[in-house]
Amino acid sequence: MKSKQELRVYFNRWFSVAYHYMNSIRNNEDGVKFKLYGTHPDSRHMALQAADYATTEPVLEGSAYIDFLVDFCRENEIDVFIPRLRMLDIARSIERFDEIGTKVTVCRDVALLEKLTVKDKFYEEVRGTGIMEVPAYEVVTDAEGFKRAYERLTSEGYRVCFKPTDSEGGLGFRIVNDSRNALQDLFGYVTNELTFEEAYTILSQAKSFPELMVMELLEGPEYSIDCLADRDGALLAAVPRRKADGRLRVLEQDAELIAIAHRVAETYRIPYNFNIQMRCTGGVPKLLEINPRMSGGLHATCLTGINFPYLGVKAALGGQIGPLAPEYGIMTSHIELAMRMRSF
Repeated sequence: MKSKQELRVYFNRWFSVAYHYMNSIRNNEDGVKFKLYGTHPDSRHMALQAADYATTEPVLEGSAYIDFLVDFCRENEIDVFIPRLRMLDIARSIERFDEIGTKVTVCRDVALLEKLTVKDKFYEEVRGTGIMEVPAYEVVTDAEGFKRAYERLTSEGYRVCFKPTDSEGGLGFRIVNDSRNALQDLFGYVTNELTFEEAYTILSQAKSFPELMVMELLEGPEYSIDCLADRDGALLAAVPRRKADGRLRVLEQDAELIAIAHRVAETYRIPYNFNIQMRCTGGVPKLLEINPRMSGGLHATCLTGINFPYLGVKAALGGQIGPLAPEYGIMTSHIELAMRMRSF
């Protein structure tokens, strides 16, 4: 890693957990000094509270947003840029960051990033490689297609859910449950369940709609496999994180899931931090999605003793990362902490 008195790291519009990742980089085990930069359209956003310098990010699209990012990195002499918003556009313009000397922790394989953002295309890609199982699914764009897909999957014994092909996280995810009691649900917690008839009626309001994946509902344990690779995509660490009751998460040494992480790394060579989301059914782990960035729960995984955010920066700067030995078998949780907000 190059020598500099104070290295500069920039996060553009991120989730609130960037607060933890900035502090992980700042409090690194090598004693490297960093200045953390952040931008977000909401000047009071939690992600900015750990930044040494923060400012409001304009709401822009396409090349105008890339112009903003490049100008920000140039004007602030950013050493490492850790993007979340518009990663695909950033990868398509990566040479502009190269020209100003800013390292970007993004996968440079644009074709791969394009597949990762459209789930059905990536599922077909993964199915072809055989590196892991994918759920049964169909892609539909109208109500009749939804009905046919639902009837086929239920006839094969599956419970059914659906989700937009290009959404992130849980956005647009719904479970079809014909045994739900709508009146009882009305007086209970907000639910992501609805009956087939409710879904069909809503979807029938339009002649066509954006692509939906109608798929088998995976009902076993859910895992996020947090992975760290060098800048060439060689895997350095993989930690499966299982969702348990409520806020509990368990960091497990699951040989099958770690082997899947190695196969993903060998096949796709995703650099720096990435995350594989899987869910088991009948004891078989099946793919939900792969995120070519730090996951929302990575700060819990850092309790294994692996400083994933800092080591991603270190890898981007060409630093040598020795053998890593995460501590497994850890149960984690979290609590809220009141804090006084800083103004920028």
